[in-house]
Amino acid sequence: MKHLATAVLTALACALAAQTASADEASIRKAIAERLPDFPKIDEVSKTPVAGIWELRVGTDIYYTDENGNHLFAGQFIDTRTRANLTEDRIAKLTAIDFSQLALKDAIVWKQGTGARKLVVFADPNCGYCRKFERDLQAVKDVTVYTFLYPILGGDSPDKARAIWCSKDATKVWRDWMLQGKEIPSSPNCDVSALQRNVAFGRSHRINGTPGLVFEDGTHKAGAMNAAQIEQLLVARAKS
Repeated sequence: MKHLATAVLTALACALAAQTASADEASIRKAIAERLPDFPKIDEVSKTPVAGIWELRVGTDIYYTDENGNHLFAGQFIDTRTRANLTEDRIAKLTAIDFSQLALKDAIVWKQGTGARKLVVFADPNCGYCRKFERDLQAVKDVTVYTFLYPILGGDSPDKARAIWCSKDATKVWRDWMLQGKEIPSSPNCDVSALQRNVAFGRSHRINGTPGLVFEDGTHKAGAMNAAQIEQLLVARAKS
């Protein structure tokens, strides 16, 4: 009987806690909706490691509020003990990329050595950092590089991306342009829906700058890096 009573009390406590959490979530949603009618639709309300502070997820954007929805704030949530940026970690999980689901047919592909390791690069043809990164990539061994043309810098980036993608040998034209500065030849019109898909995909995963790198484990990094840094990350990401 004693064990049965303990089990019943435990179940009741769990049910009460679940009800309280549900009530808090409902009251937060209600308060925000009533007080901030123009606030975007809240996709998820969840507790944070800090008592009384709740996370609001709107797409891949993160906000925080108290348990009554009286105060709403956005910013970086940092654990001072570990120095972990909980906001960045959360967004990284939300925007993680399943490498196997990438539409590699929409990419320009080139291989070095065995090509056993894989790296995806979102790059704009007018991006100077992308040019430097492309040159540094030449020193990385045994890698297959999938370049998704990502014309987000404005100007004639879309025109150059279209001309490259529509050329007879897009890989050669891309590498000639990025490595040697050879003029991009004019090309006939073709289906450029791949470029539109690239931009939509990149935006949805917060690839906000170029070059944007995606490793086989789904993590992505922003910005150019040298050959040693690329190698280090390829090894680390393969282990993880």
